[in-house]
Amino acid sequence: MKISRLEGAALILTALFLAFTAGWMLRGSGDAPAIRVETQYTPSLSQRTASAPTPAPSAAPSPSAAPTAAPAPDKVAPGERINLNTATVEELQRLPGIGESRARAIVADREENGPFRIPEDLTRVAGIGEGILQGLLDYVTVE
Repeated sequence: MKISRLEGAALILTALFLAFTAGWMLRGSGDAPAIRVETQYTPSLSQRTASAPTPAPSAAPSPSAAPTAAPAPDKVAPGERINLNTATVEELQRLPGIGESRARAIVADREENGPFRIPEDLTRVAGIGEGILQGLLDYVTVE
């Protein structure tokens, strides 16, 4: 049986079409799944001491300086979350890397631009970048 030139061309084109279609359907099946890497931001000692206010030394202890049963914490406890939309300046200062000026800037931004929708909205506050934000994500929430 002899195949004409036209029939041969049709067979070759059909074979090429089938090979292309098979390649199209199988593309990406050999790709590895994406890997997600999570890191934990730990501020260095210099960052921790720079953000903590230093108490002014007093000449003599006052008589009312007796230790209390439950002193107010100056840092956020593990597992505790501070709501960015309701926190006061004093509460915001308990966050790592947030001093008085940044806490006031957060409250001013909240009053000016409305509540924060997600914690990442903190980057709209002047002085808070990605580095500081990464250190705050475990301690803040928005409601």
